[in-house]
Amino acid sequence: MSYPDPRYFADTGEVSATFRPAGAEPEITFASGGTCSLLSTSDTSGGLYGLYRWDFAAAPSGPGTHFHKTMSEAFFVLKGAVRLFNGEKWVEATPGDYLFVPPGGLHAFRNESGEPASMLLMFAPGAPRENYFRGLVEGMQNTMGEAFFLEHDQYNVKD
Repeated sequence: MSYPDPRYFADTGEVSATFRPAGAEPEITFASGGTCSLLSTSDTSGGLYGLYRWDFAAAPSGPGTHFHKTMSEAFFVLKGAVRLFNGEKWVEATPGDYLFVPPGGLHAFRNESGEPASMLLMFAPGAPRENYFRGLVEGMQNTMGEAFFLEHDQYNVKD
């Protein structure tokens, strides 16, 4: 495997970095009390990836088993305990644990510890997952049903 084709063609660099301070307020708050911070969206990364900080409240929450056809997903636990499903079994993940799921890979995540937890979610290539997360808050999955999930490359599997 080699480096990808260039995406920048000038002979000198440019000032184009973005900075988000640790104290920035999360953009999305879920009914469970958990939040999602939009660290890098597909727009801000030029479609390369999406990076989100997922902060769970103490209440149990998380999606059931699903897969994506267009993107990979990665999880990195920052704080607390998060149950991660790798397609075969559930693993109790703690700070520093990491799970990579390629396109088509079955996976799920949940906080069932009764304590707050936090993790990073990364999608590559970038997809507008923030629209999916906002749709969950707005109840779009209830009004649109399966069409909402398919629009967002979310293929849910009956557990």
